[in-house]
Amino acid sequence: MTSSPTSRRQFLSTLAMAGAGLAALPGCATLSGAPKPLFEISLAEWSLHRALRDRGTMNHLDFPVVARQAYGIGAVEFVNQFFMDKAEDMPYLADLKSRCQGEGVRALLIMCDREGRLGDPDEARRQQAVENHHKWARAARFLGCHSIRVNADAGGQGTFEEQQKRAADGLAALSEYAATLKLNVIVENHGGLSSHGAWLAGVMKLVDMPNCGTLPDFGNFGIGEGREYDRYQGVSELMPFAKSVSAKSHDFDESGDETHTDYTKMMRIVLSAGYRGFVGIEYEGNRLGEPDGIRATQALLERVRETLSARFS
Repeated sequence: MTSSPTSRRQFLSTLAMAGAGLAALPGCATLSGAPKPLFEISLAEWSLHRALRDRGTMNHLDFPVVARQAYGIGAVEFVNQFFMDKAEDMPYLADLKSRCQGEGVRALLIMCDREGRLGDPDEARRQQAVENHHKWARAARFLGCHSIRVNADAGGQGTFEEQQKRAADGLAALSEYAATLKLNVIVENHGGLSSHGAWLAGVMKLVDMPNCGTLPDFGNFGIGEGREYDRYQGVSELMPFAKSVSAKSHDFDESGDETHTDYTKMMRIVLSAGYRGFVGIEYEGNRLGEPDGIRATQALLERVRETLSARFS
């Protein structure tokens, strides 16, 4: 599975990667001539995981329709857990794509879980995990996504550096395959060492491929044994590699501010890194129902965007 960083870069230089997951430059205008928003807002499917798990309430195929009609959101982030057996079901994927197109909704990425450890200590299992993700890369390409989101799970065995090297090995192998599809492979801070900002940034440097990056999540910074990595430091460390951003939310105070994350502070970090892509709503709270939690997060992002526009536009 292992190949040199130089050979990977040479391999990728032959591929037409321009435009895959690239954020718009600040100050660009839309095709209509209107100023482009400082950042755009998307909806992560996990925000509706309770409704989706109650099949009588919502079906996965409904998601792009709900995003547009219920929330006025025109970009979505799918989660493979809600169509786990459909990655190679082309009629199903064609139906999903048709629904996106019918609503004018852009499919941004597929969040991929339960396909094995890309940094598994066993090389054969690591290779199998890479291959397990291939079908999701093909599905994402068909749907018009720019990325698949994966996990950098190294199994918890070995030193800090050893686990970095194994995660980088699996990610590089998967990224080489994804590059043939003009697709990005992006890693979310998703628990354990992946939520240690310096560790994951180090993995990105080891991979050193233009289509391998990060998806910084505002809230996933538990590194085990009840310890939390500083979320602002973590996002700062991951933003140089970011191709998407996840605005995690749990609860809100009377002023509409998220009670765990200072969104203004966090979005200053995001924007100061030069990022101007989509910021995805990912509501995980319990006090508000999913629709109200989504709307509260959306309203907060819109307010922060307005506040920061003068400084960053």
